Amino acid sequence: MPHDHSDHPHAVLPSDPALRVKALETILTRKGLIDPAALDEIIDTYQNKIGPQNGARVVARAWSDPAFKAALLADADPVLAELGYYGRQGEHMVVVENRPERHNMVVCTLCSCYPWPLLGIPPGWYKSDAYRARAVREPRKVLADFGVTLPSETAVRVWDSTAEVRYLVLPMRPAGSEGLDEDALAALVSRDSMIGTALATAPSGAGDLKGGDLNVGDLT
Repeated sequence: MPHDHSDHPHAVLPSDPALRVKALETILTRKGLIDPAALDEIIDTYQNKIGPQNGARVVARAWSDPAFKAALLADADPVLAELGYYGRQGEHMVVVENRPERHNMVVCTLCSCYPWPLLGIPPGWYKSDAYRARAVREPRKVLADFGVTLPSETAVRVWDSTAEVRYLVLPMRPAGSEGLDEDALAALVSRDSMIGTALATAPSGAGDLKGGDLNVGDLT
């Protein structure tokens, strides 16, 4: 009997990634395998109720509390669990600290492993083939695409996030932030600075060094 391939997803999904996701969602919904309302709730939770504000609070506390920072860098999992930042996509966390002599940057070369409980849903560019390839091959050029130019004496270390271990970058505390409370400090921390594709923002706002969302084309 001839085998009909028309029912296979690869036969009906468009080539554009966004359209493929939408088409796949439609197919799975029609088959009763997923509930779109449940998906929307999950996305809303990670975008608006969790998001990078959790990670920013961790960074702000690390900047303010040397003992907390030392414990976080030594063994992040129990420290984060005590704060309630754990669970699916947040297992086996390692925090790496940016210093004048070394800048850290995170990529997932295989897919898009990412600490959801701390940073929310990964941005589109993080999942792109261009970022995943270039971050390892030419990290300084990728950083330049994000508007970050480091001194030549600053080494760049790229960490490959996996299902076994996920990374959070602890950015350097910006000058002029002395005396600020943790809420004010957290406002200086962007999602991208915790991935390593941006620096924390100075309190004055001058020379805003927060990384922004890039189009995938910017990384090609």
